[in-house]
Amino acid sequence: MRTYQFPLDLVRERSPERPVALVRPRSVSVAARWFQDNLKADVFYAVKANPSRWVIETLVEAGVTGFDVASLAEIELVRSVSTDVRLAFMHPVKSRSAITKAYFDHGVRTFSLDCEDELQKILDATGGANDLNLLVRMAVSADGAAYSLSGKFGVSTDQAPSLLLATRRAVKDGLMGVCFHVGSQCMRPTAYQAAMAQVGRAITRAGVIVDIVDIGGGFPSVYPGMVPPDMSEYADAIHRGFNEMPVSETTELWCEPGRALVAESSSILARVDLRKGDALYLNDGSYGSLFDATHSRWPFPTKLVRDGDASSDLKPFQFYGPTCDSIDHMPGPFWLPADIREGDFIEIGMLGAYGVAMSTGFNGYGEHDLAAVEDAPMASLYGLAPRSIPTVRTTAEEQARKVVRLSRPKGKAGQRKKARR
Repeated sequence: MRTYQFPLDLVRERSPERPVALVRPRSVSVAARWFQDNLKADVFYAVKANPSRWVIETLVEAGVTGFDVASLAEIELVRSVSTDVRLAFMHPVKSRSAITKAYFDHGVRTFSLDCEDELQKILDATGGANDLNLLVRMAVSADGAAYSLSGKFGVSTDQAPSLLLATRRAVKDGLMGVCFHVGSQCMRPTAYQAAMAQVGRAITRAGVIVDIVDIGGGFPSVYPGMVPPDMSEYADAIHRGFNEMPVSETTELWCEPGRALVAESSSILARVDLRKGDALYLNDGSYGSLFDATHSRWPFPTKLVRDGDASSDLKPFQFYGPTCDSIDHMPGPFWLPADIREGDFIEIGMLGAYGVAMSTGFNGYGEHDLAAVEDAPMASLYGLAPRSIPTVRTTAEEQARKVVRLSRPKGKAGQRKKARR
């Protein structure tokens, strides 16, 4: 992978025909260090957020020893990088073949479930193994999250006690635990504490002892119009919630960050193929790396990358992708110089999570080149300069002048608890 100091250096050297994923491995390392230093939990990276090989390699080098996987393909990817890290197969519905291969071929011992049929399937597919770690996926409130993830998976509060008891009885020499997900891009730190209280009540009703509390993912990043609280507030709320749960001193705390580890680490360099008024037609779009810009209408931060002067007058634009489908539309607004034109390149930031991971091959588009850059991300929750990001504006003047300042994490929260293998 070629490394450039700035995206403009790449444009000057070659005018890329395909979109380019600009990656910043240091951003991944910094985020990983924050979780390891500030959250008293074992970190399992949620591979689905960005399954790029360079991400897995960077996290392993940064000391991350756990990976949350949701498919056999993700298991094989991580194992191709490291045979030593722990894998947790956290998809609550898995095929028997995938369970068998995960257990016998790749050493996976941790599986999640949210019903008794899945519990029995895991036991059958592993030959009634004695060393299983089984985690019951609980349905919890998703208030405060940009995406609710409670509709598809999770046992309800009233049905949880019987499943918890059945799972406790099924575990022999392994560990039994609970897991949940407060929703993606959670903007309210106390949502974790509230979910832990909800799960704690189910544990009490079931009368079981749990060995693991896995709080899942949902940790946010920063986008225009979505600036979360300081990350230290999340750590504080989680530690309070864990201390209030009906668990023993040996119970392990796990987490599964995805977006928060990788969002800052990548941006997309896209080319303007045509301008029609306030509409820019790009060589990347909703079937490529801009899924969230289309379906969630997230106005990602943007920069013009041009070898020359540009207008200081900023105007709002909408984007269209390269496919022939009219749904390939990113309404924005995306603020860019008023004189932007065909042949210009645009850097679209904060796309390390659910960017290239969402790409398809529809209409023959979707492939990206890859290059590393050494400049800072467009925004950071971890103190990487520049520590500012424009909010969503209604005028170009506001866009040019006003920024939201981000604060650094407030230091080490304490020593991480050593997890049992």
